[in-house]
This record gives sequence, structure tokens and C-alpha cells, in this order.
Amino acid sequence: MWEDVFNALLQYERNNQRNQTQLNSALERFNLATSAMPDGLVILSASNEIEWCTPNAERQLGLNLTTDKSLPIVNLIRESHFIAYLYNGEYDEPFKLKSWRNAEMILEIKLVPFANNLKLLLCRDMTQLEKVEVMRRDFIANVSHELRTPLTVVGGFLETLTDMEGAVPENLKHYFAMMEEQTIRMRRIIEDLLTLSTIESNSEIPDNNVIDMHSLLKSVQNDALGLSQGLNKTKHKIHLNVDAALNLNGAQEELRSAFSNLVSNAIRYTPNGGEIFISWALRGDQPVFSVRDTGIGIEQKHIDRLAERFYRVDRSRSRETGGTGLGLSIVKHILIRHQAKLEISSELGVGSTFSAVFPKARIVRKPAPL
Repeated sequence: MWEDVFNALLQYERNNQRNQTQLNSALERFNLATSAMPDGLVILSASNEIEWCTPNAERQLGLNLTTDKSLPIVNLIRESHFIAYLYNGEYDEPFKLKSWRNAEMILEIKLVPFANNLKLLLCRDMTQLEKVEVMRRDFIANVSHELRTPLTVVGGFLETLTDMEGAVPENLKHYFAMMEEQTIRMRRIIEDLLTLSTIESNSEIPDNNVIDMHSLLKSVQNDALGLSQGLNKTKHKIHLNVDAALNLNGAQEELRSAFSNLVSNAIRYTPNGGEIFISWALRGDQPVFSVRDTGIGIEQKHIDRLAERFYRVDRSRSRETGGTGLGLSIVKHILIRHQAKLEISSELGVGSTFSAVFPKARIVRKPAPL
């Protein structure tokens, strides 16, 4: 009887040893796989203490698992943007962080919550990609600067020749008009490229002044009326609905550019006699600027790509209306600088609504008159 008991115990012990060997082997393979990944990985507890990390995370973030295990990560990474991101609780988008250990290294940090309030911190070295992006921006800015002067000269001569009596034969005047029109269009594209390049390369926090939104949007409405008439269209009906007590903290000229771009797009793609509705009000607890039109509308398949540089739904119509294909890219980057987002909804043949949704923290309430 005891022999059967001991045999059962021996078999149980062998099974345990086999399972332990398999677990050790699986753990070793897991460690090898994570060590081979170019990204750094850190597992954080519910209280943001370090439970485990890969060698790449140690190298990129300056951690040491042997000595730093169970320590709060904010004790070791004291960068204010990282701490704000960690405690903010909104991890939909990664953010870029300049390494405090190496001034030339740019890191992309993303937090992924998972079971039991744990978090997985992903860290990626973006240094080379950032260098390429800087080179791209510098190239665009330099080429645009170099093209602006000769185009101005060409445009000036075309305008002079057109205005000179008898300088251009009547049968050639329409060719000169086409050249002048295309020169103006190219100059407009270059100006937009320079604006976009300036915004993209500007890492400084934008001005944080109180903006009188009623005054700003009234000015945008007046500019829109002038544009409507300048496009040789029947005057659009441009409605303005502003919560006069609701102001905003931000860079006034940047936001004016963004709002004007959205309104001018609505005018360009709305038929003669159409209506434009400009609104500034709260949606829940967030301030929202929106432009709704009764224009041609946009197919759903195009909406996700509208803010890409030079992306056009209809190239021929964009040329007719004088669009550069950069307006929404400029709007998107200005809004990103103000922690805002661009929302687009549209129905083909009915119209479109473009909304700039700002964070609650940028609200400034105008005092009620005594």
C-alpha cells in the first residue's frame, strides 16, 4: 500500500518538475523575444511602480531592473510632460519626449492599460525619424523661400506687360491671363507651404492670451462675405451664432488662420446662393467652433484623408476654386498646438460640418455686466 503511495508522490513530483522546466523554457523564450524587440517595454503596477522591463527600456529610460524594481516610475522619470501624461488617464495617442540622458535622442512614449489596472509602457527611439522629418521640413521651407522671389518677379512682369497698351497682341492676351492666374496660384501654394512649415517646426508653446471670440469671429464672417463676392458668386448667406460670454485662451493669429481656412473652404465648395453657418458654443463642457455648409458634401471614404497635404477629393474643382490642398493640414497642426482636434462630418449632396473641439481648460468666461 505504501509503495503505491510513494509511486504516486514520485509521479506527482516528476510532473511538477516537467511543468517547471516548461515554464522556465517559455519564460526564457519570452525574455529573448522581448530583448530582441527594438522598443522598450515596462510593466507598471496599479500604483505605477516598476514590475519588469526589457534591456532596451533600461537603456532608453535610464532604468535598472535590479535596483529599480518596485519603485514608482515618477521617482526615476521626472519629466513634467511624462508625469502629466501618466496621471491624465488619456492614453489614445502617444507623445514625444526628449531624452534627459541624451539630448539628441527623441523617444515616443505610449501607455497601454491592461488587466487589473496594470499598464504597459512602450518606448520607441524616434531619433532618426525625427531627423528625417526635420530635413523634410527644412527642404520644403528652403525651396519655398527660393521659389518665392522668382515667382514674384515673373508675376510682376506679366502684370506689367498686361497693363501696357499694345505690349501684348489681342490674340495672346488670354495666354497671359492664364500665366498670371497660375503664377498667383503657385505663389499661394508657396505661402501655404511656408506657413505649414513654420507651424510644424515651432516646438514652442503657443501664446496663451484671452481671445475675444465674438470680435474674432465677426471679423472672420466679414472676410468670408468679401471672399464670397470675390469668387464671382451670388452672395452666400453667412450666419454667425456666438456665445458672447465664452472666450478662449490661445494664439489669436494662429486660430484666426485656422477658422478662416475652414470658413473659406465652406464658401469655395458651396454652390451659388448657399448658406454657411458659423457657430461658437459649448458642447457638454468643451468649447466648439464649427462651420456647417449646404455645399456639395464629401464621400465618407475621403474624410479620414482630408487633412493630408495636397489631398484633394476633386482635383479639377480644387483648381477652379483656387484651393492649394494645404488648408486643412494647416488647420490640423494649429489645433494640435492648442490640444484641440478636428472633427468632420459630411453627406454627399447635402453639406459638411467641420468642428474644432477645444479642451475645457482653455475656456475663459467673460464676466457678466453689472
